[in-house]
Amino acid sequence: LHYLKAVTFAEIQTHNTISSAKYIFSCFTLIFFGSWAAIASGMMYAVYLSTFHERKFWFSNRQDLEREISFQADSGLYYYYYKKMLQAGSIQEGLFELMHDNKTLSMRTLNSVQQIHLYPEVFASILYRVTGSQEVIDPVYFYIGIIFGLQAVYVTALYITSWMLSGTWMAGMLTVVWYIINRTDTTRVEYAIPLRENWALPYFALEVAALTSYLKININSTMEMFSYLLMSASTFAFIMMWEISHYVLFVQAISLFLVDCLDLVQTRKVTDVYRMYLVCLGLGYFLQFRNSALLASPLLSFLGASQLAKYIQVFKFIIYILNTQKMIPEEENEHILKFFEAKFDLNTTRDFNTNLLLCQETFQSPSQDFFIRLTHTCLLPFCVTALLICLFSTFEVVFKKFCDGSLENTMIGQRPEVVYHMFHTVLFGSLALMFQGLKYLWTPYACMFTAFGVCAPQLWLTVFKWFRLKTIPPVFLALMLSTAVPTIIGFSMWRDFFPEVMDELSELQEFYDTDTVELMNWIRKQTPTAAVLAGSMQLMGTVKLCTGRTVTTHPLYSDKDLRKRTEEIYQVYSRRSAEDIYMILTSYKTNYVVVEEGICNEMGPVKGCRVKDLLDVANGHVSILKTLFGRFCHEIKLDYSPYVNYFTRVYWNRSYHVYKVNTLISFQY
Repeated sequence: LHYLKAVTFAEIQTHNTISSAKYIFSCFTLIFFGSWAAIASGMMYAVYLSTFHERKFWFSNRQDLEREISFQADSGLYYYYYKKMLQAGSIQEGLFELMHDNKTLSMRTLNSVQQIHLYPEVFASILYRVTGSQEVIDPVYFYIGIIFGLQAVYVTALYITSWMLSGTWMAGMLTVVWYIINRTDTTRVEYAIPLRENWALPYFALEVAALTSYLKININSTMEMFSYLLMSASTFAFIMMWEISHYVLFVQAISLFLVDCLDLVQTRKVTDVYRMYLVCLGLGYFLQFRNSALLASPLLSFLGASQLAKYIQVFKFIIYILNTQKMIPEEENEHILKFFEAKFDLNTTRDFNTNLLLCQETFQSPSQDFFIRLTHTCLLPFCVTALLICLFSTFEVVFKKFCDGSLENTMIGQRPEVVYHMFHTVLFGSLALMFQGLKYLWTPYACMFTAFGVCAPQLWLTVFKWFRLKTIPPVFLALMLSTAVPTIIGFSMWRDFFPEVMDELSELQEFYDTDTVELMNWIRKQTPTAAVLAGSMQLMGTVKLCTGRTVTTHPLYSDKDLRKRTEEIYQVYSRRSAEDIYMILTSYKTNYVVVEEGICNEMGPVKGCRVKDLLDVANGHVSILKTLFGRFCHEIKLDYSPYVNYFTRVYWNRSYHVYKVNTLISFQY
């Protein structure tokens, strides 16, 4: 009998060993193929972007000037500084020139690295030199290649996050598919490559993926430490790459705070994340030349409140906040507060710059087309459904926890990482409903969260538990639907949208702005190197990149002086006298002013948002009877006194008129 027991025990042990080996092998196989699919998805998306960009702009067949014109407005200014860093004799010399820049804006010396947030360009230029890429690849291809590579990281991070939430790599594949077919609302990289968000959001996606892993209940200590370190590194990179990153992290901090308030996550983990925020903000503050905007950040105020409220009395905390605010320059937040007051109708303003921001498409509410597009791709209906299920499950978990403490492990609302993503999606979605530009922060994570909701067996099981199904085992039905539904969605989208994507890649588009090319060539050849040009913000960014001439303003008007310059230079489209415009231009030592037909004769869809309308409101010239002068940009083309006394037309084409600002005034009658 003892012998039989020993044999039986040995057989059971052998069977368990074989089963364990099979389980480990199956897990390894699943992780291997899932990881391979994640990396392949990112690389294929980068190849798609590169191919689409070549088809749209014909980069390989363009001259340098024509390539540079494709970087318009603020994109052009960013690329100019990258090019300037490479033209310097050394890295140190290039950094010195950027930090003591007196050739960008007239009558002003800038620390351009700090003022314009050029850390991505500094990083790219240093990497280009250090890797010895000068003899291998052109600077422009290296620059856009880095950004396309970061987009691959972005997509891969979204894939992994959805995979971690759902437990199946099929959710990652569905995330990538939804991201690509909704690319109009997920990214602006296709037509504005150098934007800060295209550099920064991949790091934020990595941070979110690491945070998702960190918040898991059953994570081991090694994986927890790795997730925390990855989260810290990506948060620091995110802060360095984008000047408004601290606002994004503020929303994330609120999401974590809400999860903590519901007692669904260890307070220790939330506190550690908050400490990581503080360290990254501190490092960013010093490395960004004592950037006072980080001190004025709502994230810092929130972190301070959450920590100090535990140790000090409320009235002392209020005194502390008031004293801290006195140390922060008022102008850091003044224009932002003024903008929000006008946005939410708390104050009516005639301020030109505030109204100019309000009229930009980025700061307006999304159009109806946005919701139609997301519904057409099935993203919006499934996203709302997944959010509602998670929300009800979370309320159920909290209610049971505070009532009797009895919980079921199958409930989706128990998982802190899922509840965090629920709040994350809701908060960013609410912001996207107010500001169209923020849809690029929300839609990618909506793709990820929706794919998780469709593919997660636990979410389906939660629903079936509510309905108390008895005919079919809920676990079996959940596993079946979590595989069948995403498969059907995937094939449906493949059939409906894959031909459209392929057509875009096969279609040869034509991008060639003849008038702008001619203008840039004329400025290069006919104006002195030290000449100062004035014009619209967008055009001056292109002028700076293509000609290197000094300008009076540029698209990144981030401080009070630049906002003032912008309003004054735009007066060429107002109802002001020739003498007034002349005095404004000469105060900035302007040699040439460029008048654009597109702005002067603008027939925009929103009448009150045309530049000339905004100027009329700011100047009190809404009624023609209140002004003695015609619109300057119209009157100057007529070549009569007193306009010819102050300005001489030296170049024109269909889109632009260039006038030289006379140094000696000759009065003609």
